Amino acid sequence: MKKIGFLSFGHWSPSPQSGTRTAGDALLQSIDLAVAAEELGADGAYFRVHHFARQLGSPFPLLAAAGAKTKTIELGTAVIDMRYENPLYMAEDSGAADLISGGRLQLGISRGSPEQVVDGWRYFGHAPAEGQTDADMARTNAEIYLEALKGQGFAQPNPRPMFPNPPGLLRLEPYSEGLRDRIWWGAATDATAVWAAKLGMNLQSSTLKFDESGKPFHIQQAEQIRAYRAAWKEAGHAREPRVSVSRSIFALVNDMDRAYFGTGRPEEDQFGYIEPEKRAVFGRGYTGEPDVLIKELARDEAIAEADTLLLTVPNQLGVEYNAHVIESILKHVAPGLGWR
Repeated sequence: MKKIGFLSFGHWSPSPQSGTRTAGDALLQSIDLAVAAEELGADGAYFRVHHFARQLGSPFPLLAAAGAKTKTIELGTAVIDMRYENPLYMAEDSGAADLISGGRLQLGISRGSPEQVVDGWRYFGHAPAEGQTDADMARTNAEIYLEALKGQGFAQPNPRPMFPNPPGLLRLEPYSEGLRDRIWWGAATDATAVWAAKLGMNLQSSTLKFDESGKPFHIQQAEQIRAYRAAWKEAGHAREPRVSVSRSIFALVNDMDRAYFGTGRPEEDQFGYIEPEKRAVFGRGYTGEPDVLIKELARDEAIAEADTLLLTVPNQLGVEYNAHVIESILKHVAPGLGWR
C-alpha cells in the first residue's frame, strides 16, 4: 500500500487558453480539487509555495479553507521556503490551520528554490546573520519553528495581564498536538536529507535534486532515501518516518489525455544547472497507456522506497480534468503496482 496525493503549483494566467486566470481562480479551484480528490479516495492534497509569482503564495489561508471543506484527506505543502518565514508567527498560523483540519496538516518546508526575483526574502525583512548564507538562515528558521511546535513555554508572562494566564512561562497559541511529527523537509542533497533525519523531520524528495554521482535520477533519489532512513535509525527516534517523492504521471485512457500528453516523445532524465556551479538532475515524467506505466513505474527505485507518492497536476486544465488525472492513476495504475 502507498499513500497517493496530488501536488499543485497553483499556476494562474490571464491567457484565454488557461482555465485558471486569476489568483482567486487558483485558490478556489485548489480547494475544489482537494474536495474532489478526497471523494476519489486520494490520500493527500499538497500545494507548492512560490513568492512574487502567479502561483500559490501564503499557504495557511488555503490550507485552513481546504481543511474546513474536507474531512479525511491530508493537506500539505511542498514546500514552504523558510528564508521568507517568521518561524514563531508561522507556528501560530500552522497551529490554527491544523486545528481547523482536525490534525491533517503535513507541512513540507525547505531552504527553497530559485526565485522570480533576486533575494526575495530581503523584501520580507529577512537577512542572514553575519557569516551565514541564505540556506543557513532557512535551516535556523526551521529549527526555531520546530522548537516552537513542541508547545513548551518560553515567554515571560506579564505580572498584570489583561486576561488570566496559566502558570509558568507562556507558549504560542493556538497549539496543535502532534503537528511537530508532521513536518517534512524538502531535501535536494543527501546531506540535507541526513540533517532532516537527525532533527526528526519526514522527508520530501521532489523531481529534482543536485547531481551527486551522475547516476539516473531515480537511483540517486533512492540512495538519498536510504541515507535518510539510516540516519533516522541512528538518531533513535521512536516513530517511523515518512518519505514522499513527486512524479509527473499521466495515464492515457481517453482521447483528451492523448491530445494533451500523447506526444510520443521519449521521456528521460535531464541534467543542467539551476544555480551556478551546482549541477542538478531533473527526473523524467511518465506518460502512456496504463499497462505501459505499470511496467515503467515498477522499475523506479525511489518510488519503491517511498511510502507517499505526490502526482504533479496541470492545474490550469481545470478541476474536472485534474480529478480525472488523479482518478486514472488510482483506478488503472495503482492496483497493478500493489499501491491499492
